[in-house]
Amino acid sequence: MTTTADLFARDRALVGMVHVGALPGTPRHELPMDQIVSRAVDDARKLVDAGFDALIIENMHDVPYLRRRVGPEIVAAMTAVGAAVRAAASVPLGIQVLAGANREALAVAKAVGAGFIRAEGFVFASVADEGLLEEADAGPLLRYRRAIGAEDVRILADVKKKHSSHALTADVDVAETAHAAEFFGADGVIVTGAVTGAETATDDLGAVRSAVSIPVVVGSGATPENARSLLEYADALIVGSWCKVDGDWTNEVDVDRARAVIDAAR
Repeated sequence: MTTTADLFARDRALVGMVHVGALPGTPRHELPMDQIVSRAVDDARKLVDAGFDALIIENMHDVPYLRRRVGPEIVAAMTAVGAAVRAAASVPLGIQVLAGANREALAVAKAVGAGFIRAEGFVFASVADEGLLEEADAGPLLRYRRAIGAEDVRILADVKKKHSSHALTADVDVAETAHAAEFFGADGVIVTGAVTGAETATDDLGAVRSAVSIPVVVGSGATPENARSLLEYADALIVGSWCKVDGDWTNEVDVDRARAVIDAAR
């Protein structure tokens, strides 16, 4: 069974989020790739210097997102960013490709030597910003992982993911959803608030903690004020928005804010 230390090299880990600039072909793309890469590397170094145990890169500036599939230009660009971040920072690295492009994330992770991916829509259906995620991805994704020899890349599955309606599965609570993700082969589960930056409810964390034996990760809303209380239930926190200038996810990393959440959590 995967442990938190397997994923992040320590228990009660802090994972810093690197929001990669808008990539080629997306509506907000402006910068050349060398600048996109250098900015991602700069944010990654700041997070590691602040004390984060691991990193994850995500193409969050690519709004509006595509549903489940992205083009080869996104895979190529994320691979370039991931390889540069991997070379600049020795901490464990994860990959997420929005929205729900889990196989693409797995391919990038395999190519750059990342240790885990963040997967949306792993179990059950939901209605996301991008539309209906009608097919659970666990079966195809685990077969694809086996096909490309990426069994060493762990899968962290979002449950009742943010920016989504879960009316289709209203009779399946967050604990049962997490249990299903574990049964279907997830190496860890991620619990979030309703939207990016929204605090994750401790009631949800407690329910999921009781339902699974795999690592439980907070995926949104961690701050210096709540970090310790969240870690009473969670094995790790992914921290993104708080660490940015003015707490705005679109800005660059503010080292002082990043250190504040590390100091509070420790």
